[in-house]
Amino acid sequence: MPNSLTGGLAVLAQAAPTGAWTAQDTRLLTAAVAGIAVIVVLISWAKLHPFLSLALGATTLGVVAGMPFGDLVDTFTEGLGKTVGDVGLLVALGAMLGKLLTDTGGAEQIVETVLRRTTRRSLPWAMVFIAALLGLPMFFEVGVVLLVPVVVMVASRSDQPMLRIGIPALAGLSILHGLVPPHPGPLAAVDALHVDLGLTLALGVVVAIPTAIVAGPVFGSYIAKRVELPPATHLLGKSPVQADPERRPGFFVSVAMLLLPVVLMLGKSVADLLLPEDSIGYQVLDTVGTPVVALMLTVLIAIVALGGGARFSRNRLADVVGGSLPAVGGIILIVGAGGGFKQTLVDSGVNNMITGLASGAHLSPLVLGWLIAVGIRVATGSATVATISAAGMVAPLVAGLPPTQGALVALAIGSGSLFLSHVNDAGFWLVKEYFGMTVGQTLKTWSAMETLLSVVSFGVILGLSAVL
Repeated sequence: MPNSLTGGLAVLAQAAPTGAWTAQDTRLLTAAVAGIAVIVVLISWAKLHPFLSLALGATTLGVVAGMPFGDLVDTFTEGLGKTVGDVGLLVALGAMLGKLLTDTGGAEQIVETVLRRTTRRSLPWAMVFIAALLGLPMFFEVGVVLLVPVVVMVASRSDQPMLRIGIPALAGLSILHGLVPPHPGPLAAVDALHVDLGLTLALGVVVAIPTAIVAGPVFGSYIAKRVELPPATHLLGKSPVQADPERRPGFFVSVAMLLLPVVLMLGKSVADLLLPEDSIGYQVLDTVGTPVVALMLTVLIAIVALGGGARFSRNRLADVVGGSLPAVGGIILIVGAGGGFKQTLVDSGVNNMITGLASGAHLSPLVLGWLIAVGIRVATGSATVATISAAGMVAPLVAGLPPTQGALVALAIGSGSLFLSHVNDAGFWLVKEYFGMTVGQTLKTWSAMETLLSVVSFGVILGLSAVL
C-alpha cells in the first residue's frame, strides 16, 4: 500500500473528533485499507486483470467490514449492473464513433487540414488542438496509435525534435482522458457522485485548456532541448499509416461529428438553467442532451455522414461499427467492477465513516478526492481504477454540495488520476515504444508531463472553486 494513501487515512483517523471514534469505525477503516491494498497488490505485483482485482478487493472490503457473504455478492452485482447500464453503453457508443472517424479517414482529414494551415512556430499548438479534437470520442491508447504516425510525419517534414511535437499531442490526449466525458474515468466519476454531466464537461474543458498549454507546448519546448532523441525519420517504419480511402469525408463534417455530442449535452445543461421545465424547448433539449441519446444520435448521423463521405458500403459500415466493440469489452468490465467496488463501500458503511473522518480532519472533498486518486494511481498505474475508487469514497461528501462544486470534485478526482504515470502503467510502455525512448527518457518526459498535468489542473480547479 502506498505511503501517501495509508498515511492520509492515518491522519484522518487521528483528526476524528474525540469520543466520536468507535470500534466499528476502526473496523471500517481497516476494511477500506485492506480492500484497496488487495487491488494494488493484485494489479501491480500479481499482474492480475483489473476486473478480477477489483472484484477481489470488494470481497476483501466486505468480509473485513463484516458484511454477510450473500449480501456482499448482491451488493457487488448490483453496483456492477448499474454502472455498466449507465456507463458501459456510453463507452460502447464512443468507441463506435471513434472507429467511424478513424476508418473513414475523417480523423486524418482533420489532421491534414489543420497542418496545412499551420506555421513551423505554431506546430506544437496545432498538435494540442488536433489531439484534443481526436481525443474527444477516443480512448487514450487508440488516440496514441492514431496520432503517432502524425507526430512522426510532422516532426520529419518540419525537421523539429520529436518531443517538441509529441509532448503537446500527448498532453492534449491525456488531459481529456482524465477530465472530459465521454471517457470512462470521468463518466464513472459523474455517475458515482451524481453530478451534472454537462456542467462537468464544460468545466472540464475550461480546466483542460490552460493545463494542456502548460504541459504541452510550454513543457514540450523545454524538455525537447534537454532530452535528445534520434531524428523522427528513424521511426517512420514503426508507424504504419493506412492507405487513404478513395474519398474521405470533409473537414467540417468530421469536426461536426466530434463536437455534436458535446453540443447536445451542453444544451441540456443550458436548458436546466434557463428554460421552464414544462416548455417544449426544455423537453427537446433535455431528451437529446441525455448522454446516451446524444451519443446514439451522433453515431447514427455519423454512419450516414462519414460512411457516405467515404463511399463505404452497408456491409463495410456494419463491419466498422461492429469491430469497435471487442476492443472496449475489457474497459466496460473494469468500469463495471469499479461500480461494484463503489457499491460495496456504500453498503458496508465505509462511505459514512469517510464522511466523518473528513469532517474531523477539515479536509474538503476536493483535496480528499485528489489525494486518494493520486495514491491509487501511483500504486496501480490505472487512471480509471483510481477515479472509480476515489469517487466511491468521497461520494457522501458531495451529496449536499452545489452543482458546480460537485462537478469540480469529479474533476479533482480525474486530475489526481493523472499523477505520475510510471512503469506499472500500460500507457508508459506504449509511449516509450512508439517514441523509441529509454525508460529513463520516458520518466523525464512522459512521467513528468503527466505529473504536470495533474498538479496544474488541480491548481486551476482550486482557483475555480474559490470563485464559483
